[in-house]
Amino acid sequence: MKNPNEMKRAHLWVKGRVQGVGFRAHVEYCARQVGVTGWVRNVGYDTVETIAEGTPAQIETFIAQVKAGPRMSRVDEVREEGETVTGEFVGFYVRTSA
Repeated sequence: MKNPNEMKRAHLWVKGRVQGVGFRAHVEYCARQVGVTGWVRNVGYDTVETIAEGTPAQIETFIAQVKAGPRMSRVDEVREEGETVTGEFVGFYVRTSA
């Protein structure tokens, strides 16, 4: 595992047209391409929640790709909170909706 002091954890809530447009699959694909660990899930009818851990550069790239979204989506708002890195994830996966 990488040094936790060199890692970053981001918790994002993405609001907009994010249901039925492949948004969670997009987030999962981006996470795996960038190499971050964590999860993504639907929350309500217009929000997707995701947590990702990786290096600061990986997290920055991941957030930019999440904000861009897949082609049919529309991101209206992204709330981002930094959290303490836990190292609890072994990969990146889609969780059951909240």
